[in-house]
Amino acid sequence: MMQIDDFGWLDSAERILSPNYDERAAKHVELLVIHNISLPPDEFGGDGVERLFTNTLDRNAHPYYRTIPEGRVSSHFYIRRDGQLMQFVSCLQRAWHAGISQWQGRARCNDFAVGIELEGSDHQPFSDAQYTVLDELTRTLRSTYPIKGIAGHNHIAPGRKTDPGPYFDWQRYLGGLSGK
Repeated sequence: MMQIDDFGWLDSAERILSPNYDERAAKHVELLVIHNISLPPDEFGGDGVERLFTNTLDRNAHPYYRTIPEGRVSSHFYIRRDGQLMQFVSCLQRAWHAGISQWQGRARCNDFAVGIELEGSDHQPFSDAQYTVLDELTRTLRSTYPIKGIAGHNHIAPGRKTDPGPYFDWQRYLGGLSGK
């Protein structure tokens, strides 16, 4: 089983440090937020996401990159299509993944959430390897922190965000968690 150390780092994730984080305002992590991302959109396997999260994206490397608003973003975790797991920010820090958001009447979800990005888009299904890693990561996070809920980015920022999108199989994901 995966383990998270006292500093909020997962032992089995490749660690790529993002400068895009700050201190949490909340005492505990209570929410997992599931996202999808691919850069360029619907293209997988490149290093665009890692470069975006580490502020090293060359905006001239692809025409789409010039359309991305200036700003600094990150996430705690990123799961590639082949199941490779990366961590950019300690779970004890606030990664900048949710933006303007609200969950059960509480604003600023970044204060109390862990963000999990899946390499993907709103236009195609996620891989079996991603669900396997997401399941194990979720179990580990739930055994480490007082998680009270799991939501999609679309649930906490409706009308502004659509991810993880229509191809994310919530029944498979949540059913797998309750079945073990």
